[in-house]
Amino acid sequence: MTGKVAIIGDGAMGTVSALLLGEKVDAMTLWGVFPEQIAALRADRENKRFLPGHRLPDNVVPTADDAEALADAQLVVSAVPCQFMRPVWERLKPHLPKGVVICSLTKGIENDTLLRPSEILRDVLGDVPQVTISGPCIAPEVASRLPASVVIASENAALLPPVQQLFSTPWFRVYTNDDIVGVELAAAAKNVVAIAAGVIDGLGAGDNCKAALVTRGLVEIRRLGLAMGAAAETFAGLAGLGDLVTTCVSPVGRNRSTGERLGRGEKLDDILASQPGVVEGVATTRSVTALAARRNVEMPITAGVHAVLFEGKKPRDAIHELMTRELRPE
Repeated sequence: MTGKVAIIGDGAMGTVSALLLGEKVDAMTLWGVFPEQIAALRADRENKRFLPGHRLPDNVVPTADDAEALADAQLVVSAVPCQFMRPVWERLKPHLPKGVVICSLTKGIENDTLLRPSEILRDVLGDVPQVTISGPCIAPEVASRLPASVVIASENAALLPPVQQLFSTPWFRVYTNDDIVGVELAAAAKNVVAIAAGVIDGLGAGDNCKAALVTRGLVEIRRLGLAMGAAAETFAGLAGLGDLVTTCVSPVGRNRSTGERLGRGEKLDDILASQPGVVEGVATTRSVTALAARRNVEMPITAGVHAVLFEGKKPRDAIHELMTRELRPE
């Protein structure tokens, strides 16, 4: 695949995709919804808001024009935050080339509908060919060519090899996985646990507490995944344990850092107002809580994060409640 790639979303992951693919395709467009941000990208050739210090490849054309972005695309990379996917793709749908493969990088679950990213795309666009990429890939590290490994998943196994080959580099290794339900669910739910991990950091509750949180967080994510038909093995892999660990320990992760500031006593509205991008885990907490209730799955860590974010519970009280739950076998 050496033709044109259209990247939809000019945040950190959209930009890092342009950097990854810059030497492997003939042409790319990088679409964003805000003309002023696109103008800055055109002028600076650098995404100073989301990924400073990394020049865009010369074959990348930043654009806010819907038709220009998608014209003649052979692959479309969707890097739009989950809660904005629906309006963005409803807008772009008339310009999407027929039969083009969509590669989604989005991590989250849509509020109200409780749909995963691949389900949102299908709901808006119909039965489009699509794959999803997930796993531990902090954007500044990938942009700096530090080693990383991810997984690519699809319901259609034939779509995986060409996209796997396209994204793979000597520093970015891509594995395949046929469990798109598990991959997408793990990608979403780990952001909720990452907020809790940040709360632990903000309170200074220690590494023992954080290790227990990550371990038990993975248990409840897997529990929900199995109830939704996912494969157990997915949660022990890169999309599950790998992404969870990275998100819970990385100092640059927005979800973990949001939790840390909550643990230090800051208000959620103030934290979100100061962030340059979307903190996906906040909205996802509502969705995962609703999914757990729908499936009758016990998720005490998720419930605790929901209580801190939306019910006024103090972070220290939420940890106390988790630690004093009824004793039981592991």
